[in-house]
Amino acid sequence: MEITEMLEELIIKAKKDETLKEKLLNTRNSANPVSDFCDIATANGFPMTVMDIVNQGEEFYAEIKRSTNGGGENSPDLDYQNDEYSIFMMRLKDL
Repeated sequence: MEITEMLEELIIKAKKDETLKEKLLNTRNSANPVSDFCDIATANGFPMTVMDIVNQGEEFYAEIKRSTNGGGENSPDLDYQNDEYSIFMMRLKDL
């Protein structure tokens, strides 16, 4: 299972499990939020590392940049759009 699929499945599981949802949301207050997030995800059957999260965000951002005006200097600057953890947290908070 790829990281995007695992994150989607984790959101579905957290939607059904309020305790899991709160644990994940509480990582925002941690000294190492992404690492703690990955530990919780792994403990719940979705093995992932910090690099998995970082790489997913970077790959998505790169795809967007390449698809816009040839991906050159005129491509839009998408601040924070490559932060998969923050995007996940926004989605989770809105459940």
